[in-house]
Amino acid sequence: MLLEEGKRCTAYFFVIKGCLRLFFTDTNGVEQTLQFALENWWMTDLDAFRSGKSSGYSIQALEPTEVLSISHQNYEQLLRENSLMEEYFRRVYERAYAASLLRIQLISRMPKQAFYENFESKYPGFLQRIPQKVLASFLGFTPEYLSELRKKRKEKKQ
Repeated sequence: MLLEEGKRCTAYFFVIKGCLRLFFTDTNGVEQTLQFALENWWMTDLDAFRSGKSSGYSIQALEPTEVLSISHQNYEQLLRENSLMEEYFRRVYERAYAASLLRIQLISRMPKQAFYENFESKYPGFLQRIPQKVLASFLGFTPEYLSELRKKRKEKKQ
């Protein structure tokens, strides 16, 4: 665990190797995965990182992972002193925001099976790296539904 829900968020993580997930636990004790970060991606609870508040999320490595981290103070200094880095992070945020909006739209508009097939076709290698329970929480499925869906797709391909 790189960050636990309710703790101060003091670092912004850059994934060199491995996979991180950002999640929260709902009132029923069910984990809801919101984001993943693979190699060359950044991850933090941005609001807590920037404000110094307690985090509403946890960040967990899903496999052996190597990260670099930067403190808020060093991050702010980096942006002040280097306009190229400020532009770089603006683009990172824009891309992440667009991806989040698209995910919400697809979850809302597509039938569950079509949503899974779309995800599977775009990220086939990724599916092998993520535990089924975690993937189900990201897709908005129960683990049982995802298992049944995968079973049907496997039978269909044979």
